[in-house]
Amino acid sequence: MSDVISLEEGRRAFGANSEAYNDARPDYPPRVYDILRDQGAVSQTARVFEIGAGTGQATAPLLALGCTITAIEPDARLATTLGNRLRPYGSSLTIVQSSFEDSLLPSASFDLGAAAMAFHWLQQDSALAKVFRLLRPGGWWAMWWTVFGDPADMDPFQRRTQALFQPLSRTPSHAGDSNRPFALDKDARMAELKAAGFGHATYEEIRWNPTLTTRQVVGLTATFSPVTRLPEAERSRFLNELGRIANEEFDGKVRRNFVTAIYLARKPEELSRKS
Repeated sequence: MSDVISLEEGRRAFGANSEAYNDARPDYPPRVYDILRDQGAVSQTARVFEIGAGTGQATAPLLALGCTITAIEPDARLATTLGNRLRPYGSSLTIVQSSFEDSLLPSASFDLGAAAMAFHWLQQDSALAKVFRLLRPGGWWAMWWTVFGDPADMDPFQRRTQALFQPLSRTPSHAGDSNRPFALDKDARMAELKAAGFGHATYEEIRWNPTLTTRQVVGLTATFSPVTRLPEAERSRFLNELGRIANEEFDGKVRRNFVTAIYLARKPEELSRKS
């Protein structure tokens, strides 16, 4: 069985080529931000902390909605790219280059906490407890992931290439006893939210079907942590084979089935006043 990438290693896995990571990772579906707006979790005055902001795939849309964001990013290389990319937002963005566990943030001070493609790299119980402390009474917590290959509806490219991925290391997003990816394991995630004290928890799966060029397929796959940790020669062979399949068997246009799972929960106002 392939090994599981540690939480500590995972936090360093994405910064080696931060510009390529920024270019290759797709934006999240607009429905994610519709959900946040519809529930009142974001507004022109919302104070937000974001865990694992990376190069800002979620940060930029939240800033565009008027939020003031404290972005927590443990990798210095990603934090630098994030700051350079989003410099036009000025004082609306504060970057804290730190792990979430070690970050020093004021309790009960934020309207929204968010984590996009990042929260599986944390110990769930302790991280959710800290999230809960940081939110104001009635504040919201949102976490979401895109699964690059819908397990309920595998596309032809995924079926063709899945054997290539089987020998690779696993991440916490595809580890454990459940056959479902971490993001889609609704019962486990909802139970953790409840145990942390959150209420009004909702869950939605957003399915979308982009068509990627061979370059996009290879670029995206190159950002996956099990691929980034391969020795250089082995990584090149792996990506070259993936590109060959995309070119020769799919004519360089690969339609993929992705699913973005979003969880949204609220810190109860009454409970927070008593605590």
